[in-house]
Amino acid sequence: MFLSKMNMSWVLVLWLLSLGVVSYGLSANTSSRPRPAVVNIGAIFTLDSTIGRVAKIAIEEAVKDVNSNSSILRGTELVIDIRSSNCSGFLGMVQALRFMETDVVAVIGPQSSVVAHTILHVANELQTPFLSFAATDPTLSSLQFPYFVRTTQSDLHQMTAVSEIVDHYGWKEVIVIYLDDDYGRNGLSALDDALAAKRCRVSYKTAISPGDSSRSDIMDILVKVALMESRIIVLHAYPAVGFTVFSVAHYLGMMDDGYVWIATDWLSSVLDSAPPFQAETMMETMQGVLVLRQHTPDSDKKRAFSARWNKLTRGSIGLSTYGLYAYDTVWLLAHAIDSFFDEGGVISFSNDYRLHTLDESDLHLEAMSIFNGGPLLLKNIWDSDLVGLTGPIKFSADKSLTFPAYEIINVIGTGLHRIGYWSNYSGLSVVAPEMLYSRPPNRSSANQQLYSVVWPGESIRTPRGWVFPNNGKLLRIGVPRRVSYREFVSQVPETNTSKGFCIDVFTAAVSLLSYAVPYQFIPYGNGRENPSYNELVNLITTGFFDGVVGDIAIVTNRTRVVDFTQPYAASGLVVVAPVRKLNTGAWAFLRPFSRELWGVSAAFFLFIGIVVWVLEHRSNDEFRGPPKKQLITIIWFSLSTLFFAHRETTVSTLGRLVLIIWLFVVLIINSSYTASLTSILTVQQLYSPIKGIESLKDGDDPIGYQVGSFAEHYLTEGIGIPKSRLKALGSPEEYAMALLQGPKKGGVAAVVDERPYIELFLSSQCKFRIIGQEFTKSGWGFAFPRDSPLAIDLSTAILTLSENGDLQRIHDKWLTKSSCNSDNTELESDRLHLSSFWGLYLLCGIACFIALLIFFVQIVKKFRKVASARQVLDGGPVSSSRSKHLQTLLSIMNEKEDQSKRERKRRKLQRSLSENNKREEIDLERDSKKRHTQSFNSSN
Repeated sequence: MFLSKMNMSWVLVLWLLSLGVVSYGLSANTSSRPRPAVVNIGAIFTLDSTIGRVAKIAIEEAVKDVNSNSSILRGTELVIDIRSSNCSGFLGMVQALRFMETDVVAVIGPQSSVVAHTILHVANELQTPFLSFAATDPTLSSLQFPYFVRTTQSDLHQMTAVSEIVDHYGWKEVIVIYLDDDYGRNGLSALDDALAAKRCRVSYKTAISPGDSSRSDIMDILVKVALMESRIIVLHAYPAVGFTVFSVAHYLGMMDDGYVWIATDWLSSVLDSAPPFQAETMMETMQGVLVLRQHTPDSDKKRAFSARWNKLTRGSIGLSTYGLYAYDTVWLLAHAIDSFFDEGGVISFSNDYRLHTLDESDLHLEAMSIFNGGPLLLKNIWDSDLVGLTGPIKFSADKSLTFPAYEIINVIGTGLHRIGYWSNYSGLSVVAPEMLYSRPPNRSSANQQLYSVVWPGESIRTPRGWVFPNNGKLLRIGVPRRVSYREFVSQVPETNTSKGFCIDVFTAAVSLLSYAVPYQFIPYGNGRENPSYNELVNLITTGFFDGVVGDIAIVTNRTRVVDFTQPYAASGLVVVAPVRKLNTGAWAFLRPFSRELWGVSAAFFLFIGIVVWVLEHRSNDEFRGPPKKQLITIIWFSLSTLFFAHRETTVSTLGRLVLIIWLFVVLIINSSYTASLTSILTVQQLYSPIKGIESLKDGDDPIGYQVGSFAEHYLTEGIGIPKSRLKALGSPEEYAMALLQGPKKGGVAAVVDERPYIELFLSSQCKFRIIGQEFTKSGWGFAFPRDSPLAIDLSTAILTLSENGDLQRIHDKWLTKSSCNSDNTELESDRLHLSSFWGLYLLCGIACFIALLIFFVQIVKKFRKVASARQVLDGGPVSSSRSKHLQTLLSIMNEKEDQSKRERKRRKLQRSLSENNKREEIDLERDSKKRHTQSFNSSN
């Protein structure tokens, strides 16, 4: 039994050791597995296209460079099989399926976005990476097509660059001419989104068939474009169609001043790869066009390859950026395959069992195989980090190349002039993007710069970007049909024309524009009452009106749906109410002060008299005597200070301090009273019980407003006045009648309306006045659809009218009338109230309190001294009642202050002064005798 256990143990140990040896051998075999002699890759693109001709040479040269470089693939030769798709989705699918029958580990291509949409489904199923250097369709995402690797820039970035160019020059609408395929439609969608982010839009888009489009078809398209408002045209097409568009546009005069053409990078790829003499011929019909080109940083490697390219092609074909991306794609794939082998990857294929179920078909689909190493190879492609001819080759988290950038080119004469760059990092700049990557990103508007451009028609002035359509359509301008205040806007009877202040301002502004504005006025309203201006403005949003001209107030709810011009008239809500004259009368002298101020002033006069009496009673004989005399003295002294005629003198320091402060207060009160009374007696006073919008809000009287005005919305929604208190009034006559009737007779207490109407109303109605200040600030402007360029240009014209004085002359023509003679009348100014003087009274009261406090402290000290002296004389504490203490205190306050001490001090001071004077006289006499003696001795 023991031996059997020993045998079993040895068997287990030997088995474990054998497993370790096998696993070590497998590991060693994985890391040192010999690489295959050949790796097959495919390439699908259109060989006879502009990009294809360049790409073929670039790819072949890249394969040669890879195979001749011993540091990569190390003994494995890269073999490429190039096939043409002829820009056909069907042929591209066939070629892709043929590749799947061979040992191809990856495919470079396809070139066309249309072909990519077709064949990438095959790549997903058979796990074969497709690396495209030219398919720029932004919808070719790695989510839908995980085995698609874009080794160039997406049109998502190119269209963002276009939108930032449009925004940089202040344009708002563009026209897009595009190909009606995946490449064109998806590029248009990306541009539409990018423009929307800049608050711009595609105003018109027209598609061109990707097949054979005749010159007449393109001419029909461009004729429609010429009738549109926008003059900013973006061309996103293939080279053959694009050059035909430029040729027809040149023939139709659409390459003249005022137009802007922006071509995507299809044009730069053609011009870069074409021979110089051919490129010059092409550029004759596209002068002033802006072109985008994918930006590749300058480097020694790029310059060396360019020199090598020129020797290789002998100038027959130029090197475009797509050729550079094709060259780098081969190197990217070579590095990924090298990493694939380093990680133990094995090139093996397996059949798809789902294809065997179709073996009855003659298509021989069972011959296609799945690349087992596809996921690992794809991972190594995404993890690549190298530097090629196009700069750093590295993929971001969204599986696109990092740091996308474009050059912005201006076609001038026979050359291409770079006016700046666009990068996703820093936006528009005149500095190469790679110079800015080390700095913090700065997308501020001041930092977005481009060099000057020569536009179509050899103009250096930035085009406005739009004109009025040349299709004979007149702008429909809505005009309110007013029944009141017709001086502002009214319809000429039996005609379709309008007149008034607002109409004259509009026509004067239009006349200052540098282009013609065809328009017609369309009256709006039933002619019986003023129309609702909110409804009139909302008709712009429905397209019924192209604009509204009239006395349209610029308020918040309207600015949300339309754009307004610069205000041409100041406006704001005011309160107008009846006023009456105030007679001066026999008691006019009481009106300067309010009742509270009169009462407090009288009380303070009496209070000051009492305070001064208290402070002067012990030391001043003028404030002593019988009680009746003292009471008369107090009253007389307090009232006489009003006229500075008090004959009693103050001898105490505290009394003098209180009196000085009080006389200052009296001086201020006298001056204020005199000024107010003078105003009352010399200026005619008007009075109204309404003090402004706050008094209206706090009351419950009815308030009038003009029909159609925004005043109703403001009063109800803005300040919360119930709608039941509001009364609609339609004319100045109704204003006057309702105000005269008043709220008790079915009228209104006041009318709230805009200042221009009220000023015109008051020019003939002298019984009413504006009460208070404007409580809203707004203006009148002309309304147009959102982002309308006409609103901007008319705003500039209105400012010009204001600066040259024409706006004021138009105002005087319509709105200056004989007004009421109210120059010498004004609304009653507020009386002087206690609030204007409480500081003075407070100061005087504090001074009195301090003086009395000091006085009573002195009295209390004297009282304690007297009380203690009495205790000493009586030989001990003496119990006394409170009444005796109070009598003692009052007697001390009433007794006359002992003047003997003061007299002794005064006499002592006089004696000291006289002794000092005598001493000085003796010293002077002694000095005089001494000088006399010295002079006598010197003479002898």
